[in-house]
Amino acid sequence: MRKFILKTVLYIVLILLIVEVIVRALHLYTEDPPRFIDEYGVEKRVPNNKGYAVTGNRNQNYSKFSINDAGFNSHRQFTPTAGKFEIAIVGDSFIEGFHQDYYNSIGKKIEDKLKNVEVYEYGYAGYDLANQMHLVSAYKEDFDKIDEIILYLNYESDLERGDYEPNYDRIKMLKSTPFKIRDNIKILAYGSKIGVLEPLKRLVTGKSFEEPNKGYKTNEVEGISTEEQKVIDLQRIQNFKSLINLYGFDKTKTSLLLDSRKTSQAFLEFCKNNDIHYIDFAQEFKNSKRSTILIYDWHWNNHGRELIAKVIASYIQAKRKDSSLD
Repeated sequence: MRKFILKTVLYIVLILLIVEVIVRALHLYTEDPPRFIDEYGVEKRVPNNKGYAVTGNRNQNYSKFSINDAGFNSHRQFTPTAGKFEIAIVGDSFIEGFHQDYYNSIGKKIEDKLKNVEVYEYGYAGYDLANQMHLVSAYKEDFDKIDEIILYLNYESDLERGDYEPNYDRIKMLKSTPFKIRDNIKILAYGSKIGVLEPLKRLVTGKSFEEPNKGYKTNEVEGISTEEQKVIDLQRIQNFKSLINLYGFDKTKTSLLLDSRKTSQAFLEFCKNNDIHYIDFAQEFKNSKRSTILIYDWHWNNHGRELIAKVIASYIQAKRKDSSLD
């Protein structure tokens, strides 16, 4: 019996070693560049990390990322000056763009459509509007030189708080021993990516009893009455007001990028009544005969990003034309 157990353990170890070699050789695991919180309380990536982000269990999406000196995934360094025309796009993982090669990002697509324009993508997975507005305020000297600021807003998740606090616990957790083990043993990294380790991961992070994120959806949430939605809308609008009071909001050059299909009409009316501009890509997505998201992920695919770039470029062109006529 003892001999059988020893042989079984040996075979399991050998199989795991073989699988580890295969996962490494085929690069089935994804890489997550390290994160930190800088002296301004801004959470971002450790600069100058390069690698590949992988989605799906067979490298269905294999894209290269490059973290610049500022700590964000981008094809260029951020060097705002008064003599150039620059656009800053701030947002979460949809703007961070790990699902697309960094040299074919939304920012690069916009630059291809506009002449003599530099686009800076301040994207970071997990950012909500509080993160974004704090970042703009923290880097005020740079953003004062930038000509247009676009904040990506997912209405259903980005207005849950009215102030910003750096999430040091999150950074501490990512540097903890379980996560270090996961990142260095590629079988675990691969298992985590395809969801095999999701129950264990949720247990470690204390999210075992939370509802999982169901992804990108449009229209109203099922099960919420009109009155309940009004209460939610009022609280989100109040949070937005609080963020504006804390960090300011330059209406002359700041716009929200959103999908009106998944944004409350009450919030849209608030924006219109308060001269807060927004860029709505809902119609472009709705009219598209091709899918705008990845088939195994809710993030925008290359076509979706092309449409986003088109909408932003058209908005900037129209705004520059109007300003030249004044």
